[in-house]
Amino acid sequence: MNKVFVMGRLGADPEIRYTPNQTAVATLKVATTEAWTKDGQRQEQTEWHKIIVWSRQAENCAKYLAKGRQVLVEGRLQTRSWDDKATGQKRYTTEIIANNVQFIGSGPNAAAGASAPTHNDADYRQESAPTRFPQADAQNEFPPSYGSGSSDSSVDYSEIPF
Repeated sequence: MNKVFVMGRLGADPEIRYTPNQTAVATLKVATTEAWTKDGQRQEQTEWHKIIVWSRQAENCAKYLAKGRQVLVEGRLQTRSWDDKATGQKRYTTEIIANNVQFIGSGPNAAAGASAPTHNDADYRQESAPTRFPQADAQNEFPPSYGSGSSDSSVDYSEIPF
């Protein structure tokens, strides 16, 4: 089984591009940090994850996510290779291909008192899955995490299979 869950914060705004047939592809750079104490000293290690999101979900990520926003990503690992034109060496990268991206917490401008954008349900339909984003409510600048079944922006960890 090839399944990955990553919860972290965006280190940059999402980058979106379109394939020749106009399919949206977004790249997210997500940081996860592990902290521990060794010999009375706090230690930290940050890992950076490259997340690839496709189709309508990619457009939603580009529209509603920004640097610093927390996300929960479910997907699979994929390794690609290419020949470096400058050195001729074979290069590799491992990415997470997202099946589901949940937006955690409020948006970066929520503390500044920004008002909630208005949306209709058609804005949140996903092409690749029957799941829809719920409509944004007045308390959140961004739509709540979809798939949680409520407008509460907290994560339901009971659905994570480990």
